[in-house]
Amino acid sequence: MIKSLRSIFKIQELRERILFTLGILIVYRIGGHVPTPGIDTAALGEFFSQAQGSLFGLYDMFVGGAFQKATIFSLGIMPYISASIIIQLLGSVIPYFQKLQKEGEEGRRKITQYTRYGTVFIAAMQALGTSIFLESITTSSGASVVPFPGIGFKLLTMLTFTSGTIFIMWLGEQITEKGIGNGISLIIFIGIIARLPQAIMDESRMIMMGQRNIVEELVILAIIVAVIAAIVIATRSMRKIPVQYAKRVVGRKVYGGQSTHIPLSVNSAGIIPIIFAQSIMFAPTTLTSFFPDSDFMQTVAGLMAPTSLVYNIIFGLMIVFFAYFYTAIVFNPVDLADNMKKQGGFIPGIRPGKKTAEYIDRVLTRITLPGAIFFALIAILPNIMSSAFNVTFYFGGTGMLIVVGVALDTLQQIESHLIMRHYDGFIKKGRMRGRYA
Repeated sequence: MIKSLRSIFKIQELRERILFTLGILIVYRIGGHVPTPGIDTAALGEFFSQAQGSLFGLYDMFVGGAFQKATIFSLGIMPYISASIIIQLLGSVIPYFQKLQKEGEEGRRKITQYTRYGTVFIAAMQALGTSIFLESITTSSGASVVPFPGIGFKLLTMLTFTSGTIFIMWLGEQITEKGIGNGISLIIFIGIIARLPQAIMDESRMIMMGQRNIVEELVILAIIVAVIAAIVIATRSMRKIPVQYAKRVVGRKVYGGQSTHIPLSVNSAGIIPIIFAQSIMFAPTTLTSFFPDSDFMQTVAGLMAPTSLVYNIIFGLMIVFFAYFYTAIVFNPVDLADNMKKQGGFIPGIRPGKKTAEYIDRVLTRITLPGAIFFALIAILPNIMSSAFNVTFYFGGTGMLIVVGVALDTLQQIESHLIMRHYDGFIKKGRMRGRYA
């Protein structure tokens, strides 16, 4: 490990890419502390101290606390993520977008352009909604979050928040192009782990004050390490479907004849099902917070609290449902089977065409279930830990999956640079093949 770390800084290109990435992330974190004009941040902080179990708390986690402070980066990169998901969903139902997805580089450029336009529109609408919401907030002490509401505040907030999102999108693209790793993912990653130092200080303070003993803390740490290891294994696990390509003679050259495989991940949908499910599950809690005097709403809030059994059962089932739903959208066995048939490929023992598509769909359906159940348990685990140890996981289920996934992807890119220049990487190839083959 130490040798590999030293090798990173021996390669000039890799060193420059890593330093460039760190510089961009520092700029992002600085922007997350620049306040938006016209907002009483103290009153807003008082409101958010009571909203951690709502949709606002979830959104604030993805933007590294910028939403809670109403900074210029309050919307973060989430409008871009929303626009990307919408364009991807449109690609499965609208022929025009389906055509763009098959046009190669030119199609990808147009899709990127539409995604940027969608990002601006979504960010502007979210900024307008956020400005209206901020004007309506009054804390328990009677303080107003926006001392001087009106059209001027709304326009200024829309301009500030939208510009901040566009700038973050540009920062992410710069990291992807000139840095190391996926820029958008790294921005979300750094936003989540930004609270890690404060979480460590809080845990240390609880131990020193006697609110938690050393044994309990060690048990919590052991569970966190075990969960991270399980996420790594599940994220890297895949089912390999063997594919054989027939030999083709073109002139004097022979093409094909080689054997390969189709890697089907047990988590083809990624963390999208958890984000969808969590957003929906937080909606009732968010709505009930606007009706503090209604007994019915407070009963609903109790049933939909993260520590309740009803919440966790519904949450888990929704994750499994969205895992199948999103996998069906992003992975098309029919197109895959048709492409294999055109290239002379076939799965041994399976007829090309319709039978191949049915076989791939059947395998994908079977491996998606255990993967979806596993990630549902990971998402629910923080709620169980909160009840058992009176502590909430710092990252939460969603945050842990994002952090581990982004860390693995970035590590693989660094690994490829090291191996390409004949340096030892971080991952032992023999062990990886034995474990995940």
